[in-house]
Parts: sequence; structure tokens; C-alpha cells
Amino acid sequence: MRKPALLFSLLVLWTAVCYGQINNIRSLKKSLPLIKDSLHYVDALNRLGLLLYEENVDSALYFTEQARTISNRLLYAKGQADAANNLGIVYDMKGNMQLALRYYNDAFNRYQAIHDPPNMVQAIMNIAMVYQEIGKNDKSKKTFKNAVAMGAGLQRDSIMSLVWYNYLSIYPDDFPKDSISAYIDKATRIAAKYHDKRVLLAIEQLTADNYIKNNQRDKGVALLQHAATESVNNNLYYLSLDIIIDLGDLYAPTDSAKAVSYYKQALYIAELKEYRVYIELVSKRLYSFYSSKNDIAKAFLYSQKLIALHDEEAKLDNSSGVDYIEYALKDQQLESEKLQSKFELRFLILAVAVCVLAIVLLIVLWRNWKQLRKTSGALRMQFEQSESTMEALELMNNNYARLIKIVAHDLRNPVSAINSISNMLQPDETLSEENKELINLVKVSSKNSLDLINELLETDFDQQQNIKMEEINPCELLEQCVNLLSFRAKDKGQQLVLINNAPAKIMGDQEKLWRVVNNLIVNAIKFSPAGAEIHIECRKLDDKIVVAVRDAGIGIPAEIQSKIFDPFTTSRRKGTDGEQPFGLGLYISKQIIEAHKGSIWFESDPDKGTTFFVELPVLNGH
Repeated sequence: MRKPALLFSLLVLWTAVCYGQINNIRSLKKSLPLIKDSLHYVDALNRLGLLLYEENVDSALYFTEQARTISNRLLYAKGQADAANNLGIVYDMKGNMQLALRYYNDAFNRYQAIHDPPNMVQAIMNIAMVYQEIGKNDKSKKTFKNAVAMGAGLQRDSIMSLVWYNYLSIYPDDFPKDSISAYIDKATRIAAKYHDKRVLLAIEQLTADNYIKNNQRDKGVALLQHAATESVNNNLYYLSLDIIIDLGDLYAPTDSAKAVSYYKQALYIAELKEYRVYIELVSKRLYSFYSSKNDIAKAFLYSQKLIALHDEEAKLDNSSGVDYIEYALKDQQLESEKLQSKFELRFLILAVAVCVLAIVLLIVLWRNWKQLRKTSGALRMQFEQSESTMEALELMNNNYARLIKIVAHDLRNPVSAINSISNMLQPDETLSEENKELINLVKVSSKNSLDLINELLETDFDQQQNIKMEEINPCELLEQCVNLLSFRAKDKGQQLVLINNAPAKIMGDQEKLWRVVNNLIVNAIKFSPAGAEIHIECRKLDDKIVVAVRDAGIGIPAEIQSKIFDPFTTSRRKGTDGEQPFGLGLYISKQIIEAHKGSIWFESDPDKGTTFFVELPVLNGH
């Protein structure tokens, strides 16, 4: 019964639809030539498309496509959204659920863009019903819940009566038995508030089914009969057919004569109104009934009716001349072409901007590097008597030179790619003169950039190694480092104490992390007195590994603590045995740890000692 239920749901979605649907269609068709406002004309076309799906899906597609074309030309967002929703209905009726899902989702996104919550709820409900149709019940239930949640805050909440109706009718087992009546009452109150006779009668059917399910058969049957009579009297034939067939199914196991009577009444209405979906549905039931009774003659009669119905549908499909799949593919192809055109234009603009910025950046860096060399040369002349200072200045110069080389190296690949692409695009004769001029500008600019980059790369600087990520056991790393440095500690009569409490692994560059641990332990040895104990501890806290190196040394004075991680810091001090510092170890360690997405810090008590902490993320799964 899902497809007839869908037909009913779609029919009541448009609030302007009244009971005299045929009159509405005729009136709309007559009024089209008289509508002068383009936006109102689009709305009328979309409304016609929604009304006509019941009579002729091809006509619904025709009017919807007209509305969509005009909406796209006028950039009328509401018309585009309604047209997308109508296309979802068309493909839903044709049985192509994937395309229906695509257009319903497109409609939802467009309604969201124009802040239209009621229609957003409607689109989500349609998506939920499509998921149910293709058997994805978990997704369908989740989507229904999203529709309920979104509709909870609507000021005009007429759509919610239909949401609750569909949710309750499709997934009644999802609700506690003692709460179904409360939800039905909620849907009834909403429909009554908006005088929605159609939904109220549908909810009567739902209420009747709930009575029957709760062993109140007589009460449920009476309510179904009342709903069927009211539906027919109000010309709500789709709804009446659903209820009459429900009555036939109800009597089929106990009173076959009454069941057949209801089925034939439904078939009469369906044939009178030419509702092919219901004609097929009821004919199948009657064929199955008479086949089970071995009434060959009557079973043959309804089998012939089914065959004729299928033949008629095949003729209609062949004569319509509408290839729905081809239409959807062309529609998708057109969207792809538009996106590609936008992408190409944006790429050209971006390429020019990147080349210009690259040239400016390289010139600035090149001038800064030249100025830096001059400055470092002057400093070397002033401090050539101090060998250690000269080495520090040379190291600083190399750091800045290395930075320039890293930037130049990283820029070479994207600029080279831009140059290659512009070379490939230039011979294209289909490009406009404006685009050719832009591509030529990209080509010249990227070539100049590459020449400048290559000149920088050919300069003989020390190269900086990249981080090589691998799986590391921090406990083993600490043991290796402690074993290697224990001899250095013994020279000062010190003892290294290792406490490993971290059975986990990390991802990182083992050589660089070893350098960090080595720097911290060497500093602890350097600034601790002879005979002191230095504690190295590794422990796991949540999803982090924390390494702590604690000494009993001279501590770090408060006035220099903020400069301790600076390169070439002025806070350098000699060790307890007069060891010379260079002011780079902690700076390098900080750069390495931050490159591993970790952090490094310290706690110090002057004259009592300092503890350095290193925190690194644990490898997933450990």
C-alpha cells in the first residue's frame, strides 16, 4: 500500500489543492495566458505539474520543465526549488527511486537556501518515504525523525499532521503501544487547526487500524466505514480507495463475500476515475482470491484485466516519447558543464593571482636574504675575535637561508604545474581571445617564477630534512637514549633513573624525537650538580604520551623563563661544570615536537630543579 499512500501524501502537500482537482487543473490552464507576472507564471506552472502527476506523468514533467527553465533564467529560487520537488515526484511515480532521491535532496537544499522550513520538512519526509520504498528502513526511520525534529519549531505546522500520519502508518512498531494514540491525537489536532479534511479522514483510517490492532475490531471497522463514506462524499477518491481496500483486506480472512464486495467497489471507483495504480492493485487481489477458490473463469477475467492494463501502460510509455533517464542524464550533464565552466574561470584567476603572489613573495624573500647576508657579514667582521659568537651567527644565517630554500622548493612544484597546464591550454583554438591572453600571462609569469626559484635552489645551502613518520615505541626510545647518556652522567657522578609506564606506540620521526630526548637529558646533566639523580619518566594519559625529565639542578630564574625556547636566546647559562651553551637545543626541540602535533613545557623551582614535559599523541588503536 506504500505507493497509493505516497500518491495521497503528494496530493495534500500543496496547500492550494482543493477537492475539485480536475476543476483546478482546467482553471489553471485557462489562466496561464492571462498571467503577466513572470514569477506568478512560474508558480502556476509548478502547481500544474504537481496536480497533473495523478492524470499524466508526462504532462507533469512538461509543465515542471517549463517552470524550471524560466526559473533558471530569472534566478527565481522558489521556482527552482518547487520544480526540483516536482521532478522528484515524477521519478517517484515512474519508479526510479535513485533519481527521485536526487531531486528530492536537491529540493531540500534549495528550500534550505531560501529559508523555507515547511517545505524543507516536506522534502525530508519525501526522502524518508523513498528510503522506505527501496528497503533502507534504518535510513528511512532516521530521516523521519529528522523531519519530526525540524518540524517541532514551525510556526505554521500544517505539514506535521502529514509527517506524523506517514511515520505512524509506515512504522507503527517504532512507537510504544500506549503512545500511538497520543501521537494520532497530536496529528489530529494539527489537521483540525487547519481544517484539513483530507488528512483528518486519513488519520481516521490510522485510528481505526490502531483500534483493530488493540482488539477493538468492531470499533475500528465502524470508523473505517465512516471514513470511506466521507471520502467518497467529498470526492477524495484516492483516499477512499485506500480505505475501502483496507476494509477488504480486513474481511478477507473471515468473510470472503464482504471482502470481494469491498474490492469490487474499489475497482469500480478506480476504473471510473482511471486510476491505473489502484486498478492493478485491486485486480491482483481479486485474481488471487478467485485463484485460491479455484474459480478459473473469474480468475481468468481479472488476469485478462491485468494484461490489458500492462499493455495500455506500455503503449502510453511508448507513445509519450519522453525518455526520463535521458532527461536526467542531460540535466546532470548540463550541471556538470556549468560547474566546469565556473571552475576553469576561477582556475585562471587563481593561477594569475598565485603567480603574482609567488613573484612578489620570492622577490621579498630574495631581498631579505640578501640583506640578511649583508647583516651577517657585518656581524662576522665585528665579532671575528669570538669564535663561538661567529659560529652562532653563521648558524643563524644558515637558518634563514634554509628557510628561503624550503619556500623556493615548495613553490617549485605548484608553479611548475601551473606552467605546464598553461602550456597545454595555450594551443586550444576554442578559447576566447580574453582567455588566451590570460593563459599567456599565466605562462610568462610562471616561467619567470620558475627561473627565480631555480636560481635560489642552485645556491649551495644546507638542506633541511623532512620528517619521516614511522611507528615508534617510546619506551624503547627512552631506554636507548638513557643507555647512551648514562656514561656522560657517570662522568659527573650522576645517575639516570628511567621509569617506563606507557605500553603504547606513537607515530613520528625516530631520529628527531631521539634528538629531543637527548637535548633534554643532556641539559639535565649539564645543569645538575655532581652526584645528583635525574629522573626520566614515560606515562600514558588518556590519548597522550607524556615524557618528563626531572633534574635537581640550579633551576631557571623567573626573568628568563619566557625566553627559554627562543633561538639564540640571551638566557643562556653555563652548566654546573662550566659547560658552554649554544641556545638552540630547546628551540630545535620545540620545533620538532610541534611538527609532531605535540607540546613541550617546563616547571621550575630556582635552586631546586626543573622538570621538562613532552606530550605526544598516541597512535590510533593503542
